[in-house]
Amino acid sequence: MAQIAMNVNGVPVTGRVEGRTLLVDFLRDDLHLTGTHVGCDTSQCGACTVHVNGLSVKACTIFAIEAEGGEVLTIEGMANADGTLSPLQQAFQDHHGLQCGFCTPGMVMSAAMLLKENPKPSQADVRSYLEGNICRCTGYHNIVKAIMAASGQDMDAISAA
Repeated sequence: MAQIAMNVNGVPVTGRVEGRTLLVDFLRDDLHLTGTHVGCDTSQCGACTVHVNGLSVKACTIFAIEAEGGEVLTIEGMANADGTLSPLQQAFQDHHGLQCGFCTPGMVMSAAMLLKENPKPSQADVRSYLEGNICRCTGYHNIVKAIMAASGQDMDAISAA
C-alpha cells in the first residue's frame, strides 16, 4: 500500500492505496465522491471524466498514485462556493442536457475543458470534442445546446443550424 496526497476540489486529501487502484475508485470508494461515474472501465464512455492538473482525464485510465501531489477537480467541485450550480451545470439543467443523468458528470467535465480551451466553440467543435463521451438517452442535441448556451452564444442561431 502506498500513501498518496493530492488536492481534490481544492481540499487536501490523503489515502492509502494499492498500486493498481484506479483514480475513479479512489474518488468514489475512499473519498465518497460518487458523482464521478464508472460506466465501462475501458475509457470508452467518458462517464468518469475529471480534471487532473488542468487536463481532462478519464479517471478509469489512470492509477490514483499517478495523481499524487496533483490537483483533481470532480463534478462535485464544479458548483459555486455557495453550493448553487455553476453556469455550465445550470445550462445543462435549463436546456435539458440530461435525461437519466449517468453520463452528465463526464459530459459537464468535458464541456468545461472545451470551454476553457475554446470559449466560443461551434456546434461542430462541441460534437467533435464530446466524441469520447457516450450518452444513451438524449441523442446529444440538448447537450450541445446546453454547452452552446453556457458559452453565451445565440440560441436562435443554434436552433436554426
